Amino acid sequence: MAADSSEYIKHHLTNLVYGQHPDGSWGFAHSAAEAAEMGFWKFHVDSLGWSVGLGFLFLLLFRMAAKRATTDVPKGFQNFVEILVDFVDTQVKENFHGRNAMIAPMGLTIFCWVFLMNLMDLVPVDWIPALASAAGIHYMKIVPSTDPNITLGMSFTVFFLIIFYSIKVKGIGGFAGELTLHPFSSNNIAVKILLIPVNLFLETVNLLAKPISLGLRLFGNMYAGEMIFILIALMFNAGVIMALFGGVLQLGWAIFHILVITLQAFLFMVLTIVYLSTAHEDH
Repeated sequence: MAADSSEYIKHHLTNLVYGQHPDGSWGFAHSAAEAAEMGFWKFHVDSLGWSVGLGFLFLLLFRMAAKRATTDVPKGFQNFVEILVDFVDTQVKENFHGRNAMIAPMGLTIFCWVFLMNLMDLVPVDWIPALASAAGIHYMKIVPSTDPNITLGMSFTVFFLIIFYSIKVKGIGGFAGELTLHPFSSNNIAVKILLIPVNLFLETVNLLAKPISLGLRLFGNMYAGEMIFILIALMFNAGVIMALFGGVLQLGWAIFHILVITLQAFLFMVLTIVYLSTAHEDH
C-alpha cells in the first residue's frame, strides 16, 4: 500500500518532459528517472502548454469584454472586468510612483494569468491526468504555477524589466552608484572606495533576491496546495468511510484554497509593481 501511494504521488508530481536523450536523440521521457538523464535541454511540455493556453484564454475573454463594452450600466462579465480593472488601477496608483503607461496593463495581465494558472489546482487531481492517460500520455501536470520553471521564468522576466528601467531612468552611472554607494557611505573618499565592494555585494544579493523570492514564493505555496490535494485523493482508495471523509476534506481545502490562489496572484502582481516603482525612482 505504501509503495502504491508513493508511486501515485510521484506520478502526479512528474511533468511531461520532451528533451534530448543521452544518446543524442530527441523525444518524450517515459519516467522521472529518464527525464533526469536528459540534462538541461528539456521542456516541460504540460506546464508550457497549459500556461500558454491559459494566457490565450485571458486574452480571449478580455477581448470579448472590450468588444461588447457599452456606455450603459455594465452588466455581467463586463461589470466583472471593469471592477477588476479598477482594482488593479488602484493598486498601481498606490504602489507605483513613477510614470509608465505599461505598468497597469502588465499588472492586470500578471494578476489574471497567475490566478488562472493557480485556479487549475481546484480541478480534481485525477480527472485530466486520467483523460491524458487514456490518450496515451503518461504524465500530465495541469497547474503551471507548481512548476518552478514557470514561476521563476515569470519572475526573472520581471527582474530584466527592473534592470532595464533602472538603467533607462537613472543611467548606467546612476544604477552603478545605486549598487556601490549604498547602504553604507562616508564623506571620506578613501573610506567610500573601501566600502564599494561591501555595498556591491549586499546590493547584488538584495537585487537577485527579488526575482528568486518572487518566483519561489508562488511555487512553494502552490506546490504545497497541490500536494495536499494529492494526499487527500489517496483516501478515496482506502474504503467507503475514508472516501467520504476525503470528500469532505477536499471540499474544505478547495474552499480555503480559493483564498490562497487569489492571494498568491495578488502578491505576485503587487510585488512586481513595487519592484518596478523602485526601479523608476531617481534619487
